[in-house]
Amino acid sequence: MTASAASNGHQDGHHQDGHHSGRTGSGVVPHPVSGGPIVQLPTAFGDFVAQAWTDLATGVEHLAVSSPNPPGDGKAPLVRLHSECLTGDVFGSYRCDCGEQLAYALELIHEQGGTLLYLRGQEGRGIGLANKIKAYALQEAGFDTVEANEQLGLPVDARSYNAAAQVLAEMGLHEVRLLSNNPDKQNRLARAGVKVVEMVPTEVPSRDQNIRYLQTKKDRMEHRLLLDTHVAPVPVTTPNNPIHEQD
Repeated sequence: MTASAASNGHQDGHHQDGHHSGRTGSGVVPHPVSGGPIVQLPTAFGDFVAQAWTDLATGVEHLAVSSPNPPGDGKAPLVRLHSECLTGDVFGSYRCDCGEQLAYALELIHEQGGTLLYLRGQEGRGIGLANKIKAYALQEAGFDTVEANEQLGLPVDARSYNAAAQVLAEMGLHEVRLLSNNPDKQNRLARAGVKVVEMVPTEVPSRDQNIRYLQTKKDRMEHRLLLDTHVAPVPVTTPNNPIHEQD
């Protein structure tokens, strides 16, 4: 293990093979995960260290991207649980705010110290890529993001954070400052034995293409959003078929 990784909290309670069994000190039964080697990851946002983790219960692979520098002033590290979003993270879709939140979180983590867990298998709040595109079609027909999932007979939010909580525990991150607008993540981490000492907002400016989606998250899913900062509209190629929102 590199010194830089150890300084970021990887050393506390982290087994050599990344696998943990038995109960935690809090009495929570841990979710089985296995961690790989820690490697350097230079990016457009700065230099990080990265470690792949496998959820042994599902086989899904996740990625921890961490600042090599510890947090200053004795603060708990920043942590972002970022659900995979192919359309937003890779293609820069404006139907959601996912890609912009990802960039914002990486910038803060690089500056202040902490870890971003990129959680794969959580596309569309856990319904999968194909179902998310089906939900898009319903959204274009007038349904909001919650109603679209319900029309498909799918959960509004099917995500689980059990593996994420265990990865944080393996990395020694038992108290964190959570980069999120979603209080449900705080509650679920607490039940899994990870203490959230502060919620750090990750709101980014809304757009014409995602304002209804964000308003739905605020009104129906209790996300802590202000929605008082709006950016200029971006031209779309199909003005007669307006885009509403994403996952």
